Amino acid sequence: ETQLAESGGGLVQAGGSLRLSCAPSGFYFGDYAVGWFRQFPGKEREGVSCTKSSDGTTYYEDSVKGRFTISRDDAENTVYLHMNSLKPEDTATYYCAINRYCHNMNEWDFGSWGQGTQVTVSS
Repeated sequence: ETQLAESGGGLVQAGGSLRLSCAPSGFYFGDYAVGWFRQFPGKEREGVSCTKSSDGTTYYEDSVKGRFTISRDDAENTVYLHMNSLKPEDTATYYCAINRYCHNMNEWDFGSWGQGTQVTVSS
């Protein structure tokens, strides 16, 4: 079954860091675009970051630029989201998903969603 698993979330104080991991089950990322999304309570998922190795695409939502870094380890078949200088407003459930390209960071275009990992940033 094609599905992703997110991990690495937790509770951290403002200014702290976390590294989220996204690992697929049953397939390799290969040429897929891999995106990170987050969902605030009562709201829809929003795009946070995306990477597509084959064309060098890297995308960051404005509010996380300079603080978050997306990377991938092809040997481990894992995509990471390094989150630094975390703020309370980053508190959300974080998901990863795949698409053909990164330029459309709409959740409706992505698939293979995992269960998400909770990130909570305290003041």
